[in-house]
Amino acid sequence: MLRVNIITIFPEFFSGPLSLSIPSRAAAAGGVAYNVVDLRDFTHDKHRTVDDYPYGGGAGMVMKPGPFFEAVEHIAAKPPIVLLSARGRRFSHADASRYAKGEELTILCGHYKDVDQRVADHLATEELSLGDFVLSGGEPAALAIVDATVRLLPGAMSDFDSARTDSFYEEGLSAPSYTRPPEYRGFTVPDVLLSGDHKRIAEWRRAESERLTRERRGL
Repeated sequence: MLRVNIITIFPEFFSGPLSLSIPSRAAAAGGVAYNVVDLRDFTHDKHRTVDDYPYGGGAGMVMKPGPFFEAVEHIAAKPPIVLLSARGRRFSHADASRYAKGEELTILCGHYKDVDQRVADHLATEELSLGDFVLSGGEPAALAIVDATVRLLPGAMSDFDSARTDSFYEEGLSAPSYTRPPEYRGFTVPDVLLSGDHKRIAEWRRAESERLTRERRGL
């Protein structure tokens, strides 16, 4: 079983999404257990303060290192310990596959302007981002990483062959998909998909995958 620890100042952010669809099914199948940790439980003042002004001046607030270190130590988290940060390496399907094969994953959700660099340098084992944009906090990114990971666990999907044909499963983009009706508002499904010729269909999907990957990813 994979244990997923999520350390956040907004634990309620996760209660709905983790109880729905694939994340919930993966837990029900015994493939994953979620442990959402309130970072404010590891503060030591009456206001439960997790941030402070940045050294050197400047706008915004910086999350303090102490609560993160204490939270990780309290749950005895083992690597990988992932800090979500706009400075991080971009998360990929290869990361999700690696996490799904492990026993534990801990995600540290930042907020405000930044997280004290000592968390990245001396606590986290990895620093990841979803892309070249900034979110208001690490919580949406954490959900994306959890979903991408747990859908690969046994029992999470009723049809795991569906995952094997997703984009990025074998590095390239997947071919386009179509369903009924064969014509809608004058827009038709490619004839090859209606032919019943499985060899031609496989060839078409492979060619479309290569075309889209080349056009949209430059590969």
